[in-house]
Amino acid sequence: MSTPITSEYAGEIVAELRKLPVETEWVEFKLNWEDKDDIGKYVSALANSAALAGKTKGYLVWGVDDATHDLRGTTFSPTTKKVGGEVFEN
Repeated sequence: MSTPITSEYAGEIVAELRKLPVETEWVEFKLNWEDKDDIGKYVSALANSAALAGKTKGYLVWGVDDATHDLRGTTFSPTTKKVGGEVFEN
């Protein structure tokens, strides 16, 4: 399990990712997307694509418009959403 990052550091990462001209095979932006099955597939695909691109991480970022990269916010919270009685983040 990785060490949790601070909100400040996460904000710095998101700011850098938003500077990309378009989404990449290792960066995906979403707004209020909550489909548990598709999210699992995306996380796996992003991780594999990041490795193939020579990156150490892939990113699935909620709250950023994928066309403009504007911050829009999201109603999705993986730390509070429940799936089958368990927290989604697990």
